[in-house]
Amino acid sequence: MPDQFEEIYNRYVAEHQPSTSDVAENDGKERIVAVRKNDDGDIIAVRTDKGRDLDYVSALQEAKSGNLAHVDVFHKYGRDILRSEPDGIRENNLDNLPEF
Repeated sequence: MPDQFEEIYNRYVAEHQPSTSDVAENDGKERIVAVRKNDDGDIIAVRTDKGRDLDYVSALQEAKSGNLAHVDVFHKYGRDILRSEPDGIRENNLDNLPEF
């Protein structure tokens, strides 16, 4: 039987599910569709839906400038990190995208 905290959380999640249109909306921005990883599994480059291949630093700059859809840049471990927006859809997480 769920406790009150779980019930409140489940209600919150149900009320705030992203719609397909929210996730698909790019506002004219490029979307990352594939990644390149090094031997350690770190993302070192990305490919956009317009066919551009960007090294990691260039992708960070594009994201900071607001040119890439559905990604965020945050500072951790003393450096900037590129990550997909937390939308609850695992398939579009950068680590889960196809490799090129």
